[in-house]
Amino acid sequence: MAMGPYNRTASIPRGRSMDQAQIDEGLRRHMLRIYNLMGTGLAISGLVALAIAYTAVGDIFFMRAQGVVQPTIFGWIGIFAPLGILLIGAFAGRNWSAATTQLMYWAFVSLQGIGLSILFHVYTDASIASVFFVTAAAFAGLSLYGYTTKRSLSGLGSFAIMGLIGIIIAGVVNIFLQSPMMQFIICAAGVLIFSALIAYDTQRIKEEYVESMGSDVQTKVAVWAALSLYINFINLMQFLLYFLGNRE
Repeated sequence: MAMGPYNRTASIPRGRSMDQAQIDEGLRRHMLRIYNLMGTGLAISGLVALAIAYTAVGDIFFMRAQGVVQPTIFGWIGIFAPLGILLIGAFAGRNWSAATTQLMYWAFVSLQGIGLSILFHVYTDASIASVFFVTAAAFAGLSLYGYTTKRSLSGLGSFAIMGLIGIIIAGVVNIFLQSPMMQFIICAAGVLIFSALIAYDTQRIKEEYVESMGSDVQTKVAVWAALSLYINFINLMQFLLYFLGNRE
C-alpha cells in the first residue's frame, strides 16, 4: 500500500530530455534496490521472530499461561511500535534525511519481528515456511504484472484502499463478535486486497521513479517504496496462513 510522504504520480520534469534507454536502465537498478531492501527487511523480521519464538529472549516479550501466549508490557510495546513509526513517518518523514529514513526502515522491520513471532506459536514451522514461499511466488507474479502492464491500475488501487479500510473496521468489530464467518470473510477479502495493492504499488513506484532520479530524494523514495511492498507481503502472508497454515 502507499506509505510515506512520497506518494505521487511522477512525470518527466519540464525541460528534461533523457534517453529512454538510460531511463529504463536506471529504473531497473531502482527496482532492484527496492526489492533488495524489501527482501533484507523480510529476512531481518524473520530472524527476530525466530529468536523471540525459540530462545529465552522471548520471555521478555511473551508469557505462556495455560497454553495461551500473552504479550508482556514489552510485548505490547513491540507490537504497536511499528505502527507508531509509520505515523511519525507520515507526518515528519518529508523532512528526514536519507540516512534517517533508512534507520526508520530498519527499526520498523526489526520491531515487526516481535509481532510476527506469535505466528510460530500458532502455526507449525513447516506450514509457515510453505506459505512464505507461496506468498513469495504470488508476490513475484503480481509485482511483475504491475511493472509490465500498460493498463492504469489507479482505479484498482483506490478500490483496494477502500477495501482495506473496510476490513480494518470489520476486524475491530469482530474482536467483540468473535464470529468465525466474519473472520473468514475478512481473511478472504484481505488476500484479494493485498494482492491488488502489490500490483498497484509496483506500478506506482515505477511511475514515481523519473521525478526522483539523480537526487537524494531517490534514496528516500526507494526506502518508502520497499516499506510499502514489505507491508503488502507480510499482510498477504498472514491472510494466506489462515487458509493454508496448519495450526499447532
